[in-house]
Amino acid sequence: MTENEGQQLSTEMPTTYDPKTAEQKWYQYWLDGGYFKAGKRPNAKPFTIVIPPPNVTGMLHIGHALDFTLQDILTRTKRMQGYDALWLPGSDHAGIATQTKVEQKLREQGVTRYDLGREKFLEQVWEWKDKYAATIHEQWAKMGFSLDYSRERFTLDEGLSQAVREVFVKLYEKGLIYRGKYIINWDPVARTALSDIEVEYKEVNGHLYHLQYPLSDGSGSITVATTRPETMLGDTAVAVHPEDERYRHLVGKTLVLPIVNREIPIIADEYVEKEFGSGAVKITPAHDPNDFEVGLRHDLPQINVMDESGTMNAAAAKYQGLDRSECRKQIVKDLQDMGVLVKIEDHLHQVGHSERTGAVVEPYLSTQWFVKMKPLAEVAIDAQKSGKGVNFVPDRFEKTYLHWIENVRDWCISRQLWWGHRIPAWYCEATGEMVVARSEEEARAKLGRDDLKQDEDVLDTWFSSALWPFSTLGWPDEDSADLKRYFPTDVLVTGYDIIYFWVARMIFTSLEFKGDIPFKDVLIHGLVRDSEGRKMSKSLGNGVDPLEVIEKYGADAMRYMISTSSTPGQDLRFRWERVEQARNFANKIWNASRFALMNLEGVTYADIDISGDLSTSDRWILHRLNETVKDITRLIDAYEFGETGRLLYNFIWDDLCDWYIEFAKLSFYGEDAAAKRKTQSVLAYVLDQTLRMIHPFMPFISEEIWQHLPHDGETITLAAWPQYDPAFEAPEAVQEMNLLIDIIRAVRNIRAEVNVPMSKKVELLIKPGNEELLEVLTRNEHYIRRFCNTSEYEASLTATAPDKAMTAVVTGADLYLPLSGLIDIKQEIERLTKELENLNKEVERIEKKLANEGFVAKAPAKVIEEERAKMTDYSEKRDKVLARIEELKG
Repeated sequence: MTENEGQQLSTEMPTTYDPKTAEQKWYQYWLDGGYFKAGKRPNAKPFTIVIPPPNVTGMLHIGHALDFTLQDILTRTKRMQGYDALWLPGSDHAGIATQTKVEQKLREQGVTRYDLGREKFLEQVWEWKDKYAATIHEQWAKMGFSLDYSRERFTLDEGLSQAVREVFVKLYEKGLIYRGKYIINWDPVARTALSDIEVEYKEVNGHLYHLQYPLSDGSGSITVATTRPETMLGDTAVAVHPEDERYRHLVGKTLVLPIVNREIPIIADEYVEKEFGSGAVKITPAHDPNDFEVGLRHDLPQINVMDESGTMNAAAAKYQGLDRSECRKQIVKDLQDMGVLVKIEDHLHQVGHSERTGAVVEPYLSTQWFVKMKPLAEVAIDAQKSGKGVNFVPDRFEKTYLHWIENVRDWCISRQLWWGHRIPAWYCEATGEMVVARSEEEARAKLGRDDLKQDEDVLDTWFSSALWPFSTLGWPDEDSADLKRYFPTDVLVTGYDIIYFWVARMIFTSLEFKGDIPFKDVLIHGLVRDSEGRKMSKSLGNGVDPLEVIEKYGADAMRYMISTSSTPGQDLRFRWERVEQARNFANKIWNASRFALMNLEGVTYADIDISGDLSTSDRWILHRLNETVKDITRLIDAYEFGETGRLLYNFIWDDLCDWYIEFAKLSFYGEDAAAKRKTQSVLAYVLDQTLRMIHPFMPFISEEIWQHLPHDGETITLAAWPQYDPAFEAPEAVQEMNLLIDIIRAVRNIRAEVNVPMSKKVELLIKPGNEELLEVLTRNEHYIRRFCNTSEYEASLTATAPDKAMTAVVTGADLYLPLSGLIDIKQEIERLTKELENLNKEVERIEKKLANEGFVAKAPAKVIEEERAKMTDYSEKRDKVLARIEELKG
């Protein structure tokens, strides 16, 4: 142990733990001490996580709590392991999501953004941003996140704005950004383009309308089907499959488009499925993305029949001014009157809705800005397939990522909004010339004119988010100290739902502008669902507010529950009873620590000495601590938080609290002063190391307890992470303790079966299988007498089973409890018969496994050896139980 003077114990721990007081006190203490700030260990290896920036649209939800808690666990662990750990916080302006919220608020006041104008409206949005950024800060604090606030960023701050403009200009100069007409997702309420992630598909009970388009030469007609008859006004062709014998002779002829009376061609294209419907489809290039592609291949006109609000425009002729849904009703009536509406079928289909406004999304032909994705994707694909890409956890998500980037389409990056990064393009009002530049001054210099007007549109919010891992660290300033030290980052923690839209784009931009991947690992977690497995939503009213959980059970309970319920890549169910269990676990740690403190009697950190002669239980708990340290460290590195939680729980609840502390009472309440001092040292050491392991999961209670106990240093946040120590290996102590625990449990189980309370003393006779076990039983007699509460105790190689005794078989020994007057022989035979049945099943199960040639061929030798050892053990126990049944029957 260290020879530091150490700290004297602080005041006595309260009877119960008060999360609210501890959480507020320690978070402020950590902030005041600057313990979360990176850069204080210049010689240490850096470890970096940049937070997936939450949107400034409202409160953080339980999914954020999971995502951020996992990051905090990793950061706190690495900080304790001596790394220069940076967890960089920030938030996202969130484009349409935030603008929609503010517009909704204004509508309630009877005002629109157009009433205010762009500048005044943006003032309102900034006020909203400041309010909810402060709310997010409060939530981060309540959840105990160890963020370096000195490096906090926002996607619209000046540094990130500079990065966005730099990327836009460079991509434009390389020909990777262009402006053109394309079909995009259009929200007719917000009047803006939408990214794919902003479209929610819902099943809608609609109709399929079958229409007859007559041939121009009067020789017949072709039947087509559509769910959106109002778009027929923009039809510019009917397509059939080139190998469809029914229509091959008609390709090249023309049809008369009903109502409009415009001639349109019959074309052949492999896009058409011969087997679907009539095998002929109407082509509307301005109102369907697939039709748009067909139109490009066949040089078809693009006729847009709607305006930005979803109202029919001048190209819709007599339907101009009608809302699209009203137009549908009128057209259907007109088609029926004309006799060309063959039939209407009920049709259940997926319809895209705007995630923000709820409006039905319109595929809309519009002039937009795009990123040419194929060249960027090729670099990312090469990196991934050559082994220089990111490591996905679980690795199956690499296929998801590759599938998307191998089939990527150009990215529409312009949005018809006011809130966001305004597109850095300027137009000369006199000549119409356009220039892309980093600033208006640069644009003037490039064009040599002053009469410039900037593009009204802003960039998709994912454009700035795509730069997050390096823009937050100072790029485009390549001399930035943080960029040089902390990039590439180590791990990104995120959900599987945004692999395409965010993860992939960060990889593209990082490879393009930094020549490196943005993070080494991508840890993918699932969604937090309700207890029935349903997705949380406002409509179901099943959402969970993390602050409500904290208010009821404390932050540590929430953190522990949500993180240890998590398996990489899998959804998890939120259950209140599991939070309660986590709270009970925290209370168990508190009570055990309080007991320890009451029995440490002024011991300081410098007094702790775990060398020299130690008892069986002392050596056992140090061995179990050692195993746990090794396993927990390995599991956290592998992101296996669920298994980590299970091992921590078992070690603390079972080994430390239920067994070791109970065994320690013999020393604490005994007469052997030297043994007492050793047990005090071991308990203080084990508790200190255990608190360090639990700290990343439960930071508040671990700090509160640690500050009361003997410790070295200012905060557990900076305490060294426990290390595996070969000197603590004590397999013989484990064997001894396992035997003692088995005996104590067996005796307690027998007492329970015959309703003999622990307060009543019993006789106990043990027959060990050999001299070695006899020596163990003799040496640990005081444990057996104390925890079995015996009036008489004997361990003998020649012991014989008394009449009318309860019996138990443990590994290597037979137990007899003469309970004259309390035992029912018939009942005891029934009990032993049930035990025999269970042992027979175990023997049969292992026999089948060992007889399985596939198992024996593939399983590691160690596993096979363990199964054979189990077979021997179960067989011996079975023989002894069988013999005892025969004795009682005789």
